[in-house]
Amino acid sequence: MKKLMTRKVAVVLLMAALGSFFIYGVVSDKTKYAPIGYNLKMDFAGEEVPTFMADVQERLDKEMITNMNYHTNTTLVIKRANKVFPVIEPILKKYGVPDDFKYLAVIESSLVNAVSPAGARGVWQFMPATAKEKGMEVSDEVDERYNLEKSTEAACKYLLVAKEKFGSWTLAAASYNGGMGGISRKMDEQGVDNYYDLLLTEETSRYVFRILALKEIMSQSDKYGFSIPNEALYYSIPTRKIVVDTSITDLAKFAKTQGVNYKILKIHNPWLRDKKLTVTSGKKYEIEIPTAGYSKQ
Repeated sequence: MKKLMTRKVAVVLLMAALGSFFIYGVVSDKTKYAPIGYNLKMDFAGEEVPTFMADVQERLDKEMITNMNYHTNTTLVIKRANKVFPVIEPILKKYGVPDDFKYLAVIESSLVNAVSPAGARGVWQFMPATAKEKGMEVSDEVDERYNLEKSTEAACKYLLVAKEKFGSWTLAAASYNGGMGGISRKMDEQGVDNYYDLLLTEETSRYVFRILALKEIMSQSDKYGFSIPNEALYYSIPTRKIVVDTSITDLAKFAKTQGVNYKILKIHNPWLRDKKLTVTSGKKYEIEIPTAGYSKQ
């Protein structure tokens, strides 16, 4: 009996010793990885993601797995980014908005001029009223939500105001989806001041995690199985800009005078929404005309 008790005590002591070893091993491990192999040490715009929180890690993991296996869309956004990011990046830098926000454009529209059921349009998905507030023209003939440069500038203006209001780039990003008023109300109701502590609608709750997942996958695409050769990426077509200060009654005929056709004119100027362009007194527009990319030579 004494021998049995002695053995039991020895086993308990051994298990305790092994347990303390494993606990120590976990605590001392400075680099932690998720089950599918990505580093859990992440940040958005320099703000650390608290992946030590169980729900945060699971929500991030869901978006990583979803986008790793959403092969068609993820492949396309990687290919498009080669053409679109060089336009977005310098504008973000000019306004002092962190480079990570280019991935916000990815989750908003997959980097195309998308149209939402609610009426948001363009790469940055502006609603008409918000677009006008930020200085963009929205009419039957001209919709500058489809102008990548101008809509990126408008997005920067919004984000700078949101950052000033919330003091956090992460909350500024969340407000792009949930609205500044909506995020403020939830913060007041729940008594917290951090995105990762807020209980939000499903879409806004996923929003920053989708950005994080696309940032991780797109910035290390080879690691996640998206090995796309450079020649398969989409490239910008060189263009020249012409200033128009008088009305154009027929854009198809105008295109011919510039050495292109109506289709090509609209591809490079998607903000032109009609078959004509009315230019009021004192108003000017810049129209892009491709100089290459459409001939066999």
